[in-house]
Amino acid sequence: MTAADSPLCRIVSDEELQDPLHTVDGIGWLGGNIRGWNVLCLAAGGGRQSCLYAAAGAQVTVVDLSPAMLELDRQAAQRRRFNVRLIEGSMDDLSMLPRATFDLVVHPVSTCYLPDIGAVYAQVAAVTRPGGLYISQHKSPISLQASAHRRDGQFVLLHDYYRTDPVPAPEPSTAVSRRLREPGAVEFLHRWEELVGGMCRAGFTVEDLIEPKHATKDAAPHSFADRGAVIAPYVRIKARRRGGSSESRPSKQSEKSNLWIPS
Repeated sequence: MTAADSPLCRIVSDEELQDPLHTVDGIGWLGGNIRGWNVLCLAAGGGRQSCLYAAAGAQVTVVDLSPAMLELDRQAAQRRRFNVRLIEGSMDDLSMLPRATFDLVVHPVSTCYLPDIGAVYAQVAAVTRPGGLYISQHKSPISLQASAHRRDGQFVLLHDYYRTDPVPAPEPSTAVSRRLREPGAVEFLHRWEELVGGMCRAGFTVEDLIEPKHATKDAAPHSFADRGAVIAPYVRIKARRRGGSSESRPSKQSEKSNLWIPS
């Protein structure tokens, strides 16, 4: 993907850096100021996320499995003169990082590449300080189950929900299917109880959850936006590490709309 200049592998632009915090947090989950925060960009190489959080004043560490993606971060940080720590490693083994250190862990879509999301959550919980935030995005289970295009006017479910083996690659390969599923990647479906319940069981409280909208009015048939009008491809979750002081956690009044699961 890096060699092919995929849109997911392009260094941050000058326009994005004009208001870096708004670029990464348009919905305001981070409270408007992260200066001085210790931020982990997990499986987030590619020369974009790291620089945006560094430009917003954070101390940034990137862990990514791909040397090519980390090289993009190195180039971007050097170009912008940001001090970014880069580590090659897997998201389910963060033993190289100090425990309970990060104020924020940012995790773009990538958990689908590992069969056990619980192992990832356990590692994130270990390095996040009590009261710290974990903001992650995942592929929606139904998006991995469903066809990439309409069949006789309808999207259909092709794959079982309760599965542990990888989800088969879509057929045929089209621009839409390649945007939904990275060609050549091995991907696993994680059920909602694993995505949300597993996060809570790992020691987090879920404070908010959104499904980024990819639908548009009058979307062309068989387009990505056409499918997005029926099936939300992604879910983004805001969670807080339990164990912090009462000042670092939401008040009782602010928890009215929060989703939580008791231990």
